[in-house]
Amino acid sequence: IGVAAVIIIISLGDGMNDMINSEFEKMGTNLLQVQIMGRGSSQNITEDEMYALEDENPDCIAAMSPSVSSMATVKQGSETLSTTLTGVGEEYITAKSLELSQGRFIQYIDTARMQNVCVIGSYVNEESFNGAGLGETLSINGNEYTIVGVLAEQADNTSYGGDNSVYIPYTNATRLNGNSVISQYLFTATSEDTNARAKAVIESKLEQFYGGDDYYLVISMSEMMDMMGNIQGTVMTVLVAIAAISLLVGGIGIMNIMLVSVTERTREIGIRKSLGAKGKDIRRQFIIEAGTTSV
Repeated sequence: IGVAAVIIIISLGDGMNDMINSEFEKMGTNLLQVQIMGRGSSQNITEDEMYALEDENPDCIAAMSPSVSSMATVKQGSETLSTTLTGVGEEYITAKSLELSQGRFIQYIDTARMQNVCVIGSYVNEESFNGAGLGETLSINGNEYTIVGVLAEQADNTSYGGDNSVYIPYTNATRLNGNSVISQYLFTATSEDTNARAKAVIESKLEQFYGGDDYYLVISMSEMMDMMGNIQGTVMTVLVAIAAISLLVGGIGIMNIMLVSVTERTREIGIRKSLGAKGKDIRRQFIIEAGTTSV
């Protein structure tokens, strides 16, 4: 039982670590999420200023996209879809390391002209269009959106994963929300080595604009992975300590069995001693037996 407990607990711990690490890797270790709390609708940084920040720092920033989670009713025919609707820019696919299986992604012309186009995840494509969604239409808040692209499967192609999603131009999403303020931006550093520099550049720009660091939050995926690594190490230490208790209990059980064995084998021990065996020889015999049982 003690050995089984150790194997099961450490296996579960390793499985948890692998799952968490794979989820972070899907998000991209070079990804930087910027959350804007702001100081009011008239005093928030604009997407044009964020795009300018990307253009000014090509050595450390590879891509940037606004990200707007929109509240809307999405329908396909008479069926209402329960899905995630996100307004994005043309570089969102690069920032999130997504891949297309059909068609194209949202382009600059779509956001500039607020065109009613959308890109859907593989789950929506399979469940609502039997895999033939490209060129079909979706109704979003009563407006017809043409499907111009289908994303490749990201996770497990279920309703709870990232494959159950619909992407539209961020300008359309802000109109749907009735709020022109964008509170989230996604940046991608050019490499892991420039991640810290990209974060510093973004924070410097935001601090200069807002005059303090209370109005924004910049989250680095690589830093979060390091933090999660420390947490995972602590969790694994606790799990190993729990497993060690199981081993200790198992060891006590073996010790008691060997003590009983000594009591029940007094005749054998006496015969051995009468034939010249010393106490250390008998002790060695029982230690070897206990060790074999433990192994």
